[in-house]
Amino acid sequence: MKKPVYKRVVLKLSGEALQGKAGYGIDYGVTASIAERIKELHGLGIQIAIVIGGGNIFRGAAAEKQGIDRSTADYMGMLATVINGMALQDALEREKVFTRVLSAIEMKEVAEPYIRRRAIRHLEKGRIVIFVGGTGNPYFTTDTTAALRAVEIDAEVILKATKVDGVYSADPKKVRSAKRFKKLRYIDVIRRNLKVMDATAITLCMDNNLPIIVFNLFKKGNIKKVILGEKIGTIVKR
Repeated sequence: MKKPVYKRVVLKLSGEALQGKAGYGIDYGVTASIAERIKELHGLGIQIAIVIGGGNIFRGAAAEKQGIDRSTADYMGMLATVINGMALQDALEREKVFTRVLSAIEMKEVAEPYIRRRAIRHLEKGRIVIFVGGTGNPYFTTDTTAALRAVEIDAEVILKATKVDGVYSADPKKVRSAKRFKKLRYIDVIRRNLKVMDATAITLCMDNNLPIIVFNLFKKGNIKKVILGEKIGTIVKR
């Protein structure tokens, strides 16, 4: 039997992943399905930290266009990630997986404050850690949060879970001739403006030589294949 090639990973989930086919909010059936996949990964003995977005509930950038102050809008988006984190925690604990939610914005009634050493200790004890509240600062996306937390906890890779099977030269749903990349360099992502993660996140990963694997979370068995070293999706590295 193949052994995992990674010991500690950061899984980046978008808020939209939880909404399923609905246009808004949380689809609890989809959330339960995601929890099952994460449980399978956890069963391999992997230490898993998760960073989740809030776009299914609130988008700061969209709110800013409607006249809301940018900082206020970003904080509202951070609160949306807390709701998603709690929903995912509930789904994981229904699967009998011990989970902790750590928030960059202090709200001790619902989540632990983010403390780097505490997060690492939870991982070492076999708990899944869900990072919410972004970085705790406006003007930073949850992509940047994923890169920052991965570097802080010494993760070996960021697993960027999406609804497509990798990074394409264009939107494959709109452009039939779009090419899927198997490998990319960080600098290529920035130069081509490919929608992998935002430029700040990519630069942080490049500076710390942290690979990113973009893959389809919803294809059964994919997440396990990635951990076992199979060539799934697109890998971005030096």
